[in-house]
Amino acid sequence: MANSKAGTSINNTLGGEYQVFLNFRGPDTRRGFTSCLYHALVDAGICVFVDDEELRPGEKISSNLLQAIDNSKLYIPIFSTNYASSHWCLRELAKMVENTSKSKEDGNKKVILPVFYDVKPDDVQLKTLLYCDAILNLEQKMANQKMKLSSKDVETWRQALREVDGTKGWELEKYPG
Repeated sequence: MANSKAGTSINNTLGGEYQVFLNFRGPDTRRGFTSCLYHALVDAGICVFVDDEELRPGEKISSNLLQAIDNSKLYIPIFSTNYASSHWCLRELAKMVENTSKSKEDGNKKVILPVFYDVKPDDVQLKTLLYCDAILNLEQKMANQKMKLSSKDVETWRQALREVDGTKGWELEKYPG
């Protein structure tokens, strides 16, 4: 799906800024909603970052990925049923929230536009068990795999979810197909 001409691959060597960074749980939405959104944005001439499938579980977030988040102006997290079971999704979201907070201070405004795909804002706000349980299961899974995860990381993820839910987003179930 990565297209270096459009500036969308992790391996982008063009050094240009992205206009949009898509954050999503691949198995939930990659081949459906996210793919359609990505192509619609690219067809409209928008430079979109979407991860290619080079990142593997257990690898560190590459400096290219962090740079793509830093260089993007608009973030679109696509919250889906299994989103909170991915430490990658949560780490990216925390970085996006951090960047939007910093951008308010330095005048280089960045915006998060959340999409709620088969979830409700209350799930993301951690008011239901869906994301709460997913994060607890993720903590346990990572501990079982002896992957380093601090309670500070987990609290940062929870705070990022709460903050982004305070932003008006799109609940796809309100827009019948």
